[in-house]
Amino acid sequence: MIETTILETKKGKAAKMKNPVFICGLPGIGLVGKLAAEHIIKEAKGALVAVLYSPSFPHHVIMRKNGTMRMLKNKFYLVKNNGRDILILVGDVQAMTPEAQYEIAGKILDYIQPKGCREIITLGGYGTGKIIPAPRVLGSAISKKFVASYKKYGVIFGETRGAIIGAAGLIPMLARLRGMKAVCLMGETHGAYADPKSAQSIVLILNKILGLNVGIGKLEERAKASERFMKNIEDEAKKQMNYLSKGDDLSYIR
Repeated sequence: MIETTILETKKGKAAKMKNPVFICGLPGIGLVGKLAAEHIIKEAKGALVAVLYSPSFPHHVIMRKNGTMRMLKNKFYLVKNNGRDILILVGDVQAMTPEAQYEIAGKILDYIQPKGCREIITLGGYGTGKIIPAPRVLGSAISKKFVASYKKYGVIFGETRGAIIGAAGLIPMLARLRGMKAVCLMGETHGAYADPKSAQSIVLILNKILGLNVGIGKLEERAKASERFMKNIEDEAKKQMNYLSKGDDLSYIR
């Protein structure tokens, strides 16, 4: 393989998609988009329809528990929905260079456009550097006329600053050149650790936008586990600070 390749599964070749919307949830800040997308796939019983391989991914493979290995990849899943079908992209990694990001984004659009996708929703995290008790979902659309379409569902526009790096920003803007509708939804997150609580907020918004009924119980469990872990770290840090603040005068060096 010397170029980015998308291989369809048997289900993918046979699938007939009904007015599909495309969701991209690749790894990014706080793994918010990845966690949300993978949760929807699992809860809605998505079917694997295609796999994307690329020499622009990092040059290593993943070792499995059964003693085998596999290549890094991105995967397309199809979720059948009453109103409209959902094509979801998740994966291990993103491309490592700017040029490769453009190339792979183009390949993705080349694949989904003939399937009938006219609307794109990319998912990600919006780093704040703070722990957010109730993460909001912020949005950035490719044009003003699309803002109202998502604002009515509770997405907040106009508060984001800076750049969207990688597929979450690049795919929507390249989609604009093809006359497609696109938005990036970002859950507020600290940014330094995986944030299932922020992913919950994304899933709840997508339930409204797409007419889904995906529960968030498992994400809530992960969020509570994450909170316990962070509290343990915080408590340990306080103990260390208290110990150091005692100011013991050490008269020798061990």
